[in-house]
Amino acid sequence: MLQSKLFLKTLKETPADADSINASYFVRACFAQKQMSGAYALLPLGFKVYKKIEKIVREEMNALGGQELLMNVLQPKELWVETGRWESAIDIFFKLTDSSKKEMLLAPTHEEQIIDIVRHHIKSYRDLPLALYQIQTKFRNEPRAKSGLLRGIEFVMKDMYSFHASEEDLNVFYEKSKQAYFNVFKRLGLDAKLVAASGGIFSKYSHEFQVLTEVGEDTIYHCDKCDFAVNKEIAEVKEGDNCPDCGGKILVSRGVEVGNIFPLKTKWSAPMNATFTDKDGKEQIFIMGCYGIGLTRSMATIVEVYYDSAKNKMVWPKEVAPFDVHLISLGENTEAEKIYDDLTKKGFDVLFDDRDTSAGEKFAEADLVGAPTRIIISKKSLEQGGVEIADVDGTKIVKISEIDL
Repeated sequence: MLQSKLFLKTLKETPADADSINASYFVRACFAQKQMSGAYALLPLGFKVYKKIEKIVREEMNALGGQELLMNVLQPKELWVETGRWESAIDIFFKLTDSSKKEMLLAPTHEEQIIDIVRHHIKSYRDLPLALYQIQTKFRNEPRAKSGLLRGIEFVMKDMYSFHASEEDLNVFYEKSKQAYFNVFKRLGLDAKLVAASGGIFSKYSHEFQVLTEVGEDTIYHCDKCDFAVNKEIAEVKEGDNCPDCGGKILVSRGVEVGNIFPLKTKWSAPMNATFTDKDGKEQIFIMGCYGIGLTRSMATIVEVYYDSAKNKMVWPKEVAPFDVHLISLGENTEAEKIYDDLTKKGFDVLFDDRDTSAGEKFAEADLVGAPTRIIISKKSLEQGGVEIADVDGTKIVKISEIDL
C-alpha cells in the first residue's frame, strides 16, 4: 500500500473527550471515528486490525469444532418471552416496534435464537455434541458507555453455543474451550488470566478471561505463584491472604474481561422446551454451554497494553498489525520501490511511505501506525551499506540484498 494513497489523517492533539488510552489512540491515529458515546466506526487501518483478530478467532473456533453461522440482529419479542428475559433483562435492551406495532429488539445476545434454531433441526442424540458460533455486532443499552472500545453500546462479539446430551460431555467441551481461548489471546499478544466469576443474568457461575491492566473495571484477586484467580464479586479472599490452592500470596489487580465462558446447562433450553431423543428413546432437554469473545474489546485492550504513552508510540503484535512492514523512504524512492516490490512479491503486507514530506512527519505517523518492523532507506543508510531495520529486537543496518524478515 502506498502511503500517499492511504486513508490516514492523523491528529496531533488528544481528543477532548478521550477517557482512555485506546479512545485517544484510535481517533488520533485514524483507526476509528467516534460517532457517539459507546459507538465507533472502524476506519481502514482499524478495520485491517479487526479483520486479523477475526481471522484468529475464526481459526481457533473452527479447530475446536465450531461451525459458523450468522443470526439476526432483529429479534422477535416472542422468543424472549419464552425465557422470561423480555422483562427481566429490560435494562440492557434496545426495544423498538415496526410499522405494524410488532415489538422486537436489537439483540444483546443470542441464546434464544440459537436454541430456536437447534430445536427445529436437531432431534436425536446422534447429532450431538454440536457447537455453533457467529461473529456479529451486538447492541446493549449500556448506562456506562466509556473507555473507547472497551465498553460500548455497539460492539462486535464472537458468541458460540454448544449443545450436549449430558453434563459430562459439556464438561469435556468446556475444558477444551478454555485452551482454545488461551490460544486466541496468545495469538493476539494478550496475557489472559482465567478468572472464576459470577454468571450474572446468564448462569450461576462462569469463567472470565481477564487481561490485567489499570484501565480495567474489574477487580481481580490472584495468586503470585499459581493460576488461582477470582473476580471480586465472588471472592472469599482478600489482598495479602494465603492462596487457598498453593499457599502463595494473594495480589489484587484491575482487569479487562476480553472473553467469558458459561456452563448454561438447561437454564435457557428448559423454558424454551428444547429437547432431543436420547439413546433409550426418551425425551431430554439440551445441555448447553456459552462462549464469548469481545473482538473490538480485545482490539482496544491490545492498545491499552502495547501503547507507549511516554514515546507516543504504538507497536502492534505481529499477527494483528495493520501492516507487516512500514517502509519509509527519505528521498530514495527509486531504491525503496525495488524493496517494496520484492517484499510484496514475498507475501508481506507493506506500507510504503512514498510521500514528499519531512522525516519528522513520516516518523511521527509511523509511530502511530505501529507496524512491528520498520525499514528506513535514506542517503545515510545507503552510505552505511544498505537500509536501517528497526523492530522489537533493536535497530541494525542491513544490505538490501540481505533483507530477511
